[in-house]
Amino acid sequence: MNATVATAIFAAFMVLTVVLGLLAVRGRGSGGGLTEWSVGGRSLGTVFIWVLMAGESYTSFSYLGAAGWGYNFGAPVLYVLAYMSCGYAIGYVVGPMLWAYARRHGLVGITDIVAHRYRRPWLGAAVAVLATVCLLPYIQLQITGMGVVVSTISYGTISLNWAYFIGFAVTTGFVVVSGLRGSAWVSVLKDVLVIATLGFLALYVPLHYFGGYGPFLDRIVAEKPQWLTFPGHASGGLGQSWFLTTTLINSLTVVIFPTTVAGYLGARNADVLRRNAMYLPFYNVLLFVPMLLGLAALFVVPGLTGARSNLALFKLVVDSLPAWAVGVIGVAAALSSIVPMAVFMLVIGTMWGRSVLGAVPRLTSRQKLWSQVVVVVAGALALVLTYVAPNTLVRLSLISYEGMAQLVPMLLLGLVWRRLTMYAAVSGLVAGFTLVCVLVFGGHDPVWGVNAGIVGLAVNVAVALAVTWLGPRERGDDRPDTEVLALEDEFPRAGAAVSGRD
Repeated sequence: MNATVATAIFAAFMVLTVVLGLLAVRGRGSGGGLTEWSVGGRSLGTVFIWVLMAGESYTSFSYLGAAGWGYNFGAPVLYVLAYMSCGYAIGYVVGPMLWAYARRHGLVGITDIVAHRYRRPWLGAAVAVLATVCLLPYIQLQITGMGVVVSTISYGTISLNWAYFIGFAVTTGFVVVSGLRGSAWVSVLKDVLVIATLGFLALYVPLHYFGGYGPFLDRIVAEKPQWLTFPGHASGGLGQSWFLTTTLINSLTVVIFPTTVAGYLGARNADVLRRNAMYLPFYNVLLFVPMLLGLAALFVVPGLTGARSNLALFKLVVDSLPAWAVGVIGVAAALSSIVPMAVFMLVIGTMWGRSVLGAVPRLTSRQKLWSQVVVVVAGALALVLTYVAPNTLVRLSLISYEGMAQLVPMLLLGLVWRRLTMYAAVSGLVAGFTLVCVLVFGGHDPVWGVNAGIVGLAVNVAVALAVTWLGPRERGDDRPDTEVLALEDEFPRAGAAVSGRD
């Protein structure tokens, strides 16, 4: 009976998700061109941008990984709160800059921006390949996370394999048709459920199991003090240096992450992004809930090891709540997989449809179609690898964020400093990315107690500066300032219109 109730609620919300995604493009004909599909026609206001970017950052990790890290390690999990909050502060400046540059030149993603800045279409295609390698593991992680959630909240009625397929099918069903706008609409439903369910659990679990927050926190201090200080419990050396460097590297990376940039470029104007940067940290408060529930699970369901520790939160939910509540909480967690998965797939499709396949003369006129095809292919590839070779993408996921960090100099430094040459940007990227791969796959992350990504980024910047000053002068370095980024032009006054093709 419990399984029937929870599964029925889950099924109903999955149908609603697809319907919402498809309704997003109602009245817009066939959904418009690539700009409408990939960045919502650059017309999304504060609310939609807020729920979209919150939805993209608040993934299944928030329900599974955050609780699991709290359960296993304790204090080191706070790096998530730190880097996201710092990233929003950086995004207050970077978001409007990227938005204005892309709007002026009719660009729809980071590969477009890179190709335009360095005037090398092949460079945009190369970045698309690199970004895809780093993003595919995130699609698999969301598929896997949704599978675990759905199988658990259905009391085992829905198998992991079927849950994986449901996640892929629902996401592909609306994102191919409605693009970024559909993801934003679904994010509204997701955020309402996330806020409601986590708010409820934040009150229910301490009261139900401990008699309130006072006894709960007193017990943690008395019995699990090592979870409350760095480097945490059995974390393998995730101390203060690792925390600081990880916060720094991740806060820089999150503002140029392709999915974040897609959110930036979908905004109606730069002021929307500035307001969004101020409002998003409030969403971070919710992250304390799964972290605290992970600590609570130490006393309620002790002995979880390995991947089972990621189920710490749901063990509390399934064991103590009625089936209908389990179903609703499961839907919130499932949507926390679907929304970011949709944006990941959308971004990969846009990069390939625009910068790789769309760069072929015969295919240029069908960029949106090819982008939609790539969405299905990318999602299907991640799904198949989840079934047959899950460790392939898991291995790649080790370098996903630290690898994407190596694009920071090429993208951000390149936009604010026009002397940075293409040779320098590429040399720095290759050096930094190679070093990250050597360190991470060699088992040296952290290295000397710091995040390997920050070491790679330091080498990246050093090489880029050296090649700029000592290397060959790039053809066209004497081009007028109007052909490169002039910051005073890219930060129009509040409310001012920005011209350029859309």
